[in-house]
Amino acid sequence: MVEVVLNEAEARARLIPQSAYVSCPVAFIDCKKPGSHLKRNYSMIGPGVTTSTDQVVNLREPHGFNIGAAGMPHGIVNNLHIHFTAEVFMVLRGAWKFRWGPNGDDGEIVGEAGSVVSVPTWVFRGFTNVGPDDGWIFTTLGGDNTGGIIWHPEIVKEAAQYGMYLTKDNILVDTATGAAKPDDADLLQPITAAEIAALKRYSVDDMRGRIVTAEERDWSSAALLDSCLPGHASAMAPVIGSGISQYRHHQAKIINPHGFSMEWLRLPPGQSVSPFRVGAKQVLMGYKGKTAITLNRGANAVMLPMDAIDMLSVPGDVWRAITNAGTEDAEILVITAGEGRKTPHWAEDTVAAALAAGIAADASGLLAPAHLLPDYRIGRKMAEPT
Repeated sequence: MVEVVLNEAEARARLIPQSAYVSCPVAFIDCKKPGSHLKRNYSMIGPGVTTSTDQVVNLREPHGFNIGAAGMPHGIVNNLHIHFTAEVFMVLRGAWKFRWGPNGDDGEIVGEAGSVVSVPTWVFRGFTNVGPDDGWIFTTLGGDNTGGIIWHPEIVKEAAQYGMYLTKDNILVDTATGAAKPDDADLLQPITAAEIAALKRYSVDDMRGRIVTAEERDWSSAALLDSCLPGHASAMAPVIGSGISQYRHHQAKIINPHGFSMEWLRLPPGQSVSPFRVGAKQVLMGYKGKTAITLNRGANAVMLPMDAIDMLSVPGDVWRAITNAGTEDAEILVITAGEGRKTPHWAEDTVAAALAAGIAADASGLLAPAHLLPDYRIGRKMAEPT
């Protein structure tokens, strides 16, 4: 692996604090519909599916996935729509009711803080903030080009009453700004009743298999090579796909292809994850507590503080270390591009210390008792010079 080093300006530009999020009040065709008019839509990484040219995107660089968010007061609704690529909801604050089906009545589930919900492609979905106050819900969408959105035909019809139209090239036209109504031939045509009837249906049980609540997280305190070392007592819990966990018994609840993996990382106060790197791009999203992320090593090291709801994008092959910088447990959502396992590569001194503690990585990059491996040096496949 060729080491990638970021200069200080490059490193700091990849930290996106909550204070830098910029909402767009008319990002989508339903934003003037009563009951949906108070949505605050955000795009932090990648353009996502916003149809407004006014939407600010913090980091447009392709990642293989997009990350956005919605801030919505109690009772506000996001209306029925279809995605072509994976859509994963991460509930960071509040309680959210998800509904799905041709008319949104095939079932509903509620996700509370810490829940992750993956909704299948080509199914109508919508959601409502049912919490007591403003809530934050984040979305990760698969792919760099998500293809846009198919809105329920009733939403398209109602939006026209408020002068909102969606063109074939996925651009929102708001006639209240003085723009002319597009010609009918230039408008994106609504999905037909016959096409809706042909969509796959999902039961409540189907959808329950696609939500991982905070209580369902499968934590392992032996998920990273350095977790056996003093001062490095981390734990991980997989959610979607195969991420960076090296615990051989870890199995995510949601396993169908998304184009990215998702897992939780927890660090008690005073603990840290030693420097490591992976070949894929990775986003670290704060959920609880305060952390300090150090990019690069040695004289090139840049320390970046991260609070809850902040996020940091880390390019592939950049060294990163993660430290709990607060007085309570810190939790981070780790999103890594690509399918399949992404094996962490550790510095040589970390590998040597783990080996002295009796732990090494096997030929698959998963952790095992060192004395059981035919040649202890196989563990050094995960090592790079300090």
